[in-house]
Amino acid sequence: MSLLSEILARRWKLPRAQTREVVCERDLRIEMDDGAVLLADRWVAAATRERPQPTVLIRSCYGRRGFFGVLHGRILSERGLQVVIQSVRGTFGSQGTFNPFDERADGLATLRWLRRQPWHEGPIGMTGESYLGLVQWAVAADAGDDLTGLSIQGSASQFHGQSFPGGSMSLETSAQWMAMMALQEKCVVPLPMVARLLRLRSLLSRDSLEDLDRLVTGGEVAWFREAQSQRDPDDAWWVARDFSDGVTKVKARVQMLTGWYDSFAPWQLEDYAELQRADRPRQLIIGPWSHTEENIVGTGVRQGLGWLRGQLLGDSRLIDPAVVRVFVTGEPTGGGWRELARWPPEESVPRRLWITGEGSLGWEPPPAGSDGASRYRYDPTDPTPSVGGAVMLTSKPVRDNRTLEARADVVTFTSPPLEHTLEAIGPVRVALWARASHPHFDLFARVCDVDPKRASWNVCDALASVAPERFERSEQDGAWRVEFDLWPLAHRFAAGNRIRLQVSSGAHPRYIRNPGTGEDPLTAKTLQAVDVELLFGPEHPSSLTLPVVEPVAEPVAEPVAEPVAEPAAQPG
Repeated sequence: MSLLSEILARRWKLPRAQTREVVCERDLRIEMDDGAVLLADRWVAAATRERPQPTVLIRSCYGRRGFFGVLHGRILSERGLQVVIQSVRGTFGSQGTFNPFDERADGLATLRWLRRQPWHEGPIGMTGESYLGLVQWAVAADAGDDLTGLSIQGSASQFHGQSFPGGSMSLETSAQWMAMMALQEKCVVPLPMVARLLRLRSLLSRDSLEDLDRLVTGGEVAWFREAQSQRDPDDAWWVARDFSDGVTKVKARVQMLTGWYDSFAPWQLEDYAELQRADRPRQLIIGPWSHTEENIVGTGVRQGLGWLRGQLLGDSRLIDPAVVRVFVTGEPTGGGWRELARWPPEESVPRRLWITGEGSLGWEPPPAGSDGASRYRYDPTDPTPSVGGAVMLTSKPVRDNRTLEARADVVTFTSPPLEHTLEAIGPVRVALWARASHPHFDLFARVCDVDPKRASWNVCDALASVAPERFERSEQDGAWRVEFDLWPLAHRFAAGNRIRLQVSSGAHPRYIRNPGTGEDPLTAKTLQAVDVELLFGPEHPSSLTLPVVEPVAEPVAEPVAEPVAEPAAQPG
């Protein structure tokens, strides 16, 4: 057992190791259908090295040594699972050119190779986060009956939705990931990468982003340019990398884990909804996490270990019995972990809050004659900044928004103090009526929980990019009717707190700034300010819909797999 694996096991409350003696067979050569050779490492308990046994396959674009070797190789093999970690095409010694998300053919070829190995016998499982989750969906529908368990953390069956949310572009996340992929094999120590990532926000604020790949990495990135040239989900580049059609065809039992502030959460929940509709074996866990924070990683390892031991070794002692378990954020005296029968819960009832006046949000529809508008100007040369929210790399996804809300390009609508605790679990939607001086602009909507000290804490949000072909526009008064979903939530608004709807036309650099001209935001030569009128009243009933749970449920204890004496012995 390495010192790092011992430290992580204690921090993450993992079950005790079955053995301290594990073997890592390095650089196994796996030939793909086109002749390219990909490299992999096999991790296995020394005592069972020669025994044919089930295998966990992990396909990684982030390497198979160092931290990732400990995370996915050593920790699992110390607890009774044989693991193969493969570096995907074009990364860490594997031949070929890295071509993101195009992982189906290589994944299936790897599974065929695995079945031929004398040390493998029986079921196969897969696990991993983010990109390591996409590669699972890439093969799952066609893998065969021996793929029995998937554990997918912070990921989805397609990455187009996360890349171009609401018709915009996830600028900061895209730039962060591109920088990581360009630098990860060059940095012996992480400090140069950290320094580059810290500089990204200033780089992304430049007037021109035409050569974003050169700006971020110092060179041209072919796959990024190809992906940006085909932004529609029906374009060939993205169709070949979309595995959502196969979700309901998957025979394996699927565990999903995500966070309320994870950049993939809405699309991961779409995958879960498909499994639920098809009544496929599944589990969903949603915690108070962002994409890369330690708690989502540690919980993913702990829950994935239990899930895969159950599916591959027949030992279900570490599996959380809940079909759906969510962490309810918010009210200090409530919240906590909650077990649900389905997602969203049947107890959730859509309740609408209307914008009833400038600055006001109420539970009753606006009365006759109360039509009005809140006005602001969005200037892409001074874009509305992003504060908190779902970004891939962030230290604090939840922040006090008062400084942001003091800007002239942000408008807010706030309810009276709540008489009783209000709990909302499920999808969130806004319907906004707006006029603008130009037909190309964005609407960013955010729900905040305002406490008695007037601090405004962001709960969930999303952005929709408005253009003539995307939303309906009234021929009578030119108003756009813009309806879109925000990130889902499970949140308690405490009695005495207020619910706030925040609206602006940007959240930069989380989303790319809209130039206001209809040009491609990456290559726009002109940045044009847009005057926006957010309309409300009976004629333009702008509103927020929350999934309110009544009555308010009581919290339960956090699901923690307590250490056990020894995991059950492997069969065979």
